[in-house]
Amino acid sequence: MQSLFAFVCLTLVSGVLASISGLPAADVVVPVTGHVPRRASKRFASPAGRKQTPQSALRLDGAAFDKEYLVNITVGGKPFQVILDTGSSDTWVAHTNFSCFNLTGASIPASACDFGPATFDPSASPTFTVFPNATFFVRYGSGESLRGPAGFDTVSVGSVRVHQQEIGVPNHNAFLGDGVSEGVLGLAFPSLTSVYNNTSDGLVQMRYSPFFQTAFQRGIVKKPYFSNSLNRPTLAQAANDPVDANLGLLAFGGIVPVPVTGVETTVPVTQWLFNAAGSLVPTANSSAGEYAWYSLNVTGYDFPGSTSIPTSSNNTFVDSGTTVNYVATPVAAAYNALFVPPGAFDQELQSFVVPCNATAAVLSVVINGKRFEIDPRDQVVPLQKGSDGKEICISGTQDGGPDVAGNTFVLGDVFLHNVVTTYNPIDAEITFTQRQPY
Repeated sequence: MQSLFAFVCLTLVSGVLASISGLPAADVVVPVTGHVPRRASKRFASPAGRKQTPQSALRLDGAAFDKEYLVNITVGGKPFQVILDTGSSDTWVAHTNFSCFNLTGASIPASACDFGPATFDPSASPTFTVFPNATFFVRYGSGESLRGPAGFDTVSVGSVRVHQQEIGVPNHNAFLGDGVSEGVLGLAFPSLTSVYNNTSDGLVQMRYSPFFQTAFQRGIVKKPYFSNSLNRPTLAQAANDPVDANLGLLAFGGIVPVPVTGVETTVPVTQWLFNAAGSLVPTANSSAGEYAWYSLNVTGYDFPGSTSIPTSSNNTFVDSGTTVNYVATPVAAAYNALFVPPGAFDQELQSFVVPCNATAAVLSVVINGKRFEIDPRDQVVPLQKGSDGKEICISGTQDGGPDVAGNTFVLGDVFLHNVVTTYNPIDAEITFTQRQPY
């Protein structure tokens, strides 16, 4: 009876969505199953041999309290709990017989890599085949790296099943895991894939279609969208409970079935270009650029007094692995002054700190002329307990650096709790749809 009720409710919500949103309802919906501390290796993450700009690396670094979200997948029929990552493109799971190394290359116990309990044995999967003359290799500015066989196997997320999908099975790992996640489901663009052909000149990238693009190209997913919603925890849950059974949804083929308003906009994804120094920098869409991460230009931020603050349309990442928003310095300073009582910048924490019972002003993110409101409840974020045992809270809108061309900023969970984000990597677009208050 409960299953029938849930099905009827999902059907009704999907029907309402179809009438409000300009996007189709999703064909497949799966739950977000958990969250874990953000990987240290997410810092400066890029395929081997690639560089990032210091600005983009800094903004994506986030903080120790950031979380990443987990979904259940199967590889070769075996279940894994992996990180849902729109900032990378590979699907990988750790090899059963992996070796662990520290950042200087010295061998250390396998337990030190701190992967979750499930690992993948290619020889035990009847559907695994080796990617000939290829190596999976990704390295990070933090010094961590993953290397091992590349291959093909059946990857399933819910009922979306892709046969002979390229995967990485790293067995030579210098990695700092979280003890829970067992790999990554990467949903970004092919330019970030990490399979290489070994040549006498070094590693040569062998680009391939990531999981979602393959599913669409083969007609397994009929429409070029995947979508997700992330739910707001209560203040007590955010402070004390790392496991929340109602974290959100991931959907394929259309928009996630949650109640939304009529506020919606679709914007192009920013292209990236190698500059003379060999670093990837954002560029206006041109034949010289390529798509890598899900980033866009934000028009501005709207809150009491904001019309007097000069801002420019700087490049901004959408990142579910970052808890707070990182905005330009003048915006952060003016907004945090509106808390009652006002927020104060803490030099030790390098964050705007607010009382946990503070009242926040409404802040709207303006994208393509549409205003997306952030619920004030999202703007008070528990950080840690102080020496007196009392909770320390920070603002959900933090200083991301100067408002200058070339700098990059982040819209994190504080924003994403309030919208449905629908990605179209085929046409290189992102759609934001305002959620109804909840």
